Amino acid sequence: MEELNNRINELRKEKNAIILAHNYQVPEVQDVADYIGDSLGLARKAAQTDAELIVFCGVHFMAETASIISPDKKVLIPDLEAGCSLADTITADQLRAWKAEHPGAAVVMYVNTTAEVKAETDYCCTSSNAMDVINSIPEHKEILFGPDKFLGSYIQLMTGRENMHIWDGACHVHEKIGDLNLGEKQKEHPEAEILIHPECGCSTSCMLNSTFYHDCKDAHIYSTGGMIDFVKESKAEEFVVATETGILHRMEKENPGKKFIPANEESVCEFMKKINLQNLYEALEYDRYDVKVPEELAKRAIKPIERMMAIG
Repeated sequence: MEELNNRINELRKEKNAIILAHNYQVPEVQDVADYIGDSLGLARKAAQTDAELIVFCGVHFMAETASIISPDKKVLIPDLEAGCSLADTITADQLRAWKAEHPGAAVVMYVNTTAEVKAETDYCCTSSNAMDVINSIPEHKEILFGPDKFLGSYIQLMTGRENMHIWDGACHVHEKIGDLNLGEKQKEHPEAEILIHPECGCSTSCMLNSTFYHDCKDAHIYSTGGMIDFVKESKAEEFVVATETGILHRMEKENPGKKFIPANEESVCEFMKKINLQNLYEALEYDRYDVKVPEELAKRAIKPIERMMAIG
C-alpha cells in the first residue's frame, strides 16, 4: 500500500492530476485523494481545478458530470463498472415520455442521473440543495422530480408543494436503511445524535413522526456534506449515521474522540467500492478509463448543472 501511495503521488505530480473522491469511497482511496466530498462539492471542485487531469473516484455519473463541467480536461474513472443503481432507475426515453404527459412542467432531476437524462432536465440538484432548487421554482409551476422517491417525498413534505410529481426510483443501499426503526436505535444509543440521509426512507418517516407524534426529535436530516459539518460543530460524542458506511472513515479521521455507529452495518454500496488503490494507480499510469461526454450532449446537459451550482 505504501508503494502504491508513493507511485500515485509521483504520477499525480507528473501529470498535473487531481484526485477527487466521494465520501463513500474506501478509506485508502479517501486518504490519497486531494479532495473528498459529496456530489455538489465534487462538481464544484471539478469546475474550479487548474489540473489537466481529473481522476474521479466515485461512480460513473459523477465522472460524466466532471466531463460536462470541464470539457477541456481529461476525466478518468478507475473502474468502468462503478455505476449507480439510482441513476439506472430512469432513462432519457422514460423522462421524455413523462414530460409529454405533463407539458410545461419544470423538470428537476437529482444529480444521480446519466448525461442523457440531464440533457432533458431543467434543474439538477443534490441532496444538499434540493430544497433550495424547488423553492426557486414559482409555486404555481408543476414539477416533475426524480429519480429518488425518498428524497422527493422528503422535499415535498418540507416545501408543501402539492403540484409535484415524484418518479418511483431509489438507491438500493438507502432503500434498505428505510426499513430501520430509528426508535430502537435511539434506545440502544440514548446519548447519540442520529443523522439521516434524505435518500433513506426513514427520513420521510422521521419527518412524519416528528410532525404527528413528536418522537423523532433527536434525528437530523442532512446530505453527506451536511453530516460532516454537523458532526464537527456538535458537542455530542456519539452519532448514529444512516447512510452508506464509507462516510464513517472520514468522520472518525476528522473527529478523534467521537464515536460513530452505522445505522445498518450492511449499508455498503458495491459500486462505490469498485475503486481501490490498485486501479487508481493504473488509471494514472495508463490514462484509463476516459469518460468523455459528446460535445452536443454536454452543451444541453450543462444548463441544469450550472443552475444547480448557482442556486446553492
